[in-house]
Amino acid sequence: MKKGKHLKRQKIRWRIRKKIAGDSSTPRLSVYRSNKFIYCQLIDDQNRQTLAAASSKEDSVNKGQPKTDQAKEVGKLIAERAKSKNVDSVVLDRGGYLYHGRVKALADGAREGGLKF
Repeated sequence: MKKGKHLKRQKIRWRIRKKIAGDSSTPRLSVYRSNKFIYCQLIDDQNRQTLAAASSKEDSVNKGQPKTDQAKEVGKLIAERAKSKNVDSVVLDRGGYLYHGRVKALADGAREGGLKF
């Protein structure tokens, strides 16, 4: 029986999550990518808290540009929100997606904003 795309991504996601976890000093930068938008959160897994979040749905992100450019803006946005919470370094949780395209653009934008991976 064929496995669906969703199930395959879910298994990859679980395999990634076994290896990484975030804490208050280095939270996990979790990425979710839909067809239209990209979302990210800074998560402290020890206290089970979301420290900051950003998405391409927000008004500060320019909707008229390509989605990879929007993802880069979201990365810069999450970086400045992390700086306001005194967070310098994060652990990237790519959520089962390949580190390519919009996920890579988001990570590059976060790096440009001053986050260390």
